[in-house]
Amino acid sequence: MAKDGPNWDGLLKWSIANSDGTRPTRNLSEEDRRWFMEAMQSQSVDVIKRMKEITLVMQTPEQVLEAQGVSASDIEDMLDELQEHVESIDMANDLHSIGGLVPLLGYLKNSHTNIRAKAAEVVSTIVQNNPRSQQLVMEANGLEPLLSNFTSDPDVTVRTKALGAISSLIRHNKTGIAAFRLANGYAALRDALGTESVRFQRKALNLIQYLLHENSSDCSVASELGFPRIMLHLASSEDAEVREGALRGLLELARDKTGGNNAGLGKEDEKLKQLLEERIKGISLLSPEDLWAAREERQLVDSLWSTCYKEPSSLREKGLLTLSDEDAPPPDVASKHFEPPLRGWVANRTGDSKSSAKKQETPLLLGPGPRGSN
Repeated sequence: MAKDGPNWDGLLKWSIANSDGTRPTRNLSEEDRRWFMEAMQSQSVDVIKRMKEITLVMQTPEQVLEAQGVSASDIEDMLDELQEHVESIDMANDLHSIGGLVPLLGYLKNSHTNIRAKAAEVVSTIVQNNPRSQQLVMEANGLEPLLSNFTSDPDVTVRTKALGAISSLIRHNKTGIAAFRLANGYAALRDALGTESVRFQRKALNLIQYLLHENSSDCSVASELGFPRIMLHLASSEDAEVREGALRGLLELARDKTGGNNAGLGKEDEKLKQLLEERIKGISLLSPEDLWAAREERQLVDSLWSTCYKEPSSLREKGLLTLSDEDAPPPDVASKHFEPPLRGWVANRTGDSKSSAKKQETPLLLGPGPRGSN
């Protein structure tokens, strides 16, 4: 799996030598310019060539690869490399053009657990903030194997990676959200919240909050499926991210006005009040360091209380909602250790100018001045 390419170490040294800010800019010689352009062009060609090679491997039947000595570990390494390439949106979209998207989606059904998980990671990278690739994956029916792995794979890591890919695929994608809804996706998210995997719970809560925020009409569906009760339970989790995710979901439900005040929470309103009082009490007992780390949780608890009960929470009265030093700008640590060349050059010139000025000043009170001519 070794990659051939230009001499990037040499290119880096050349770039540093010609842009370190310690010397004036100069025009590139024709030889330097040609060498630089060849290096850049060869890399672009190499990535496309390498992706085509990877595509050829993915298109080869598993038994043929095994007969040629290609192991599951080799395939994982290859998918790792592919993921690096498709971090570029252009390369991600090119994967379909060279025939690599469909066989990649086929790896979601591979018999090896790690390959299924890694394939979902690559798909997630391809579709993240990329409408064109989202469309291509939807057209290639890529949501179906992702949903299958998310809902029924025996390995929780595969389920978690599939959920991550689904989340990236349907964000800002109305077609994807509609398909997820039709596939009973909310019920699958509810099941994910009931597992013991903290990472799985985090991803599920993040997607739930996004979906409810984008589609407030779904709050009624979430309530019917028992999400408020589950989120109330998770809001007391030992994991801070799970607690915050649950509180964000509860806040979306509490803001739903389609069925009256706090319609999204339904019968869980009293339990919510008890939970918030317990969280306020717990926050009040935190050490200063832990209190600062719980900034988002403090804000979520206060927002929930204000939304549900139309008054500020006691966190405000206790001065725990906003700490005195939270809005202060962070200390300037980087500039002490990483001074930009231009700033250093200016500082040095300023220092030299002051030094020269001091040397030219006429000393005072050191003796009689020069005699004037008569």
